[in-house]
Amino acid sequence: MHPTLLVLAAGMGSRYGGLKQLDPVGPSGETILDYAVFDAIRAGFGRVVFVIRREFEDAFRSQVAAKYADRIAVDYAFQALDALPAGCVPPAGREKPWGTGHAVWCARDALKGPFAVIGADDFFGRDAFVQLAGFLTPGADAAESAFRTPHTAIPHYAMVGYGLANTLSENGAVARGVCTVGPDGRLQVVVENTGILRSDVGPGLKYSGDETVSMNCWAFTPALFAALDRQFAAFLEARGAELKSEFYLPEAVSAQIAAGEATVEVRPTTASWFGVTYRDDKPRVQAALAALVTAGEYPAKLF
Repeated sequence: MHPTLLVLAAGMGSRYGGLKQLDPVGPSGETILDYAVFDAIRAGFGRVVFVIRREFEDAFRSQVAAKYADRIAVDYAFQALDALPAGCVPPAGREKPWGTGHAVWCARDALKGPFAVIGADDFFGRDAFVQLAGFLTPGADAAESAFRTPHTAIPHYAMVGYGLANTLSENGAVARGVCTVGPDGRLQVVVENTGILRSDVGPGLKYSGDETVSMNCWAFTPALFAALDRQFAAFLEARGAELKSEFYLPEAVSAQIAAGEATVEVRPTTASWFGVTYRDDKPRVQAALAALVTAGEYPAKLF
């Protein structure tokens, strides 16, 4: 069974100033999404599901996903403000959907087998997809996988971990899920830290830079959704009246770990990470991609 890649692409990139999922950054006009899909295909993924918003469906289908039609199966799920459990309604005045946990929840009907989750805004690197596919594919590697007999009956997932210092922007603050990892290599907790500047990171500063962070690069099975259903309902009951509250995927997974409902192994990656958080990040990303093409890691034209 080939796993599915779930891409969270519904964010409009308000800080960036446009729909950055459609912005070309590669030497032949590729988007960051193109590199993710290319890496997923060569790692062994057989299907990609994009979580998008209805209002840019036509542009997304024609400008992005059409390129992949003859290379990998493509499907869609839709994140919307009013996509909620039966009987729930959004509060008056709320404009945004409910965050990354909500985005994954919105795709639940499209995911019947093993799947990975990534954001559309980030370049994760080839090794990250190798790690995800290795975890999700039976017999793909020697590490414990979701399809081997677990030590307990609870679901077992994986997260690709990056070093904080390698995930910062030169052009402003970022939010990162800082992870506590046990001596057994398993995730203990993820805490969302906001407003992290490059000037905060270094010897004697607020962050050392060696912290493991979640970049929303996960491997799951559909067992995730039973707990996610309960968590999202509880979130809406507690915070659904707030206009800007968000149901974050890392916090939901962290809560499942704390409740003994799941275990998560952390897979450190050697891949380079970079993203387009701010418009001024784009030249750096373009230069980094050009260097990878020159080094032979990627062809000059992906699709």
